[in-house]
Amino acid sequence: MKRFLLLPVATGCVFMASGCSSVMSHTGEYQGYYPGAKADVRMIKSDETSWAMTPLLILDLPFSAALDTLMLPYDYYNRDKKGTLDKIKASEEHNLALSHGVDINHVPPMTAAN
Repeated sequence: MKRFLLLPVATGCVFMASGCSSVMSHTGEYQGYYPGAKADVRMIKSDETSWAMTPLLILDLPFSAALDTLMLPYDYYNRDKKGTLDKIKASEEHNLALSHGVDINHVPPMTAAN
């Protein structure tokens, strides 16, 4: 009887633990297309990833890629939304320009010198 229950429980655990990178990437701000798969690959290549985490990332990679594929319409819809970090960066640039006596709203954009 124990043997009969082992396969469904193990399969359920694999499916519940898979696609984690994709889920985590989509709960934050917009990170582009296929953020979960990119995160898995980046962590697999990293020297800071432990030896115990690497097999889990390899197991998670195809599931994250599949979930990222299902999330493509969502990513396409959110591609133009500014994230929190973009808003903070723009605000800091504006404040820095104002602190130096430059009104950023009335200065023409600079062009690159040839």
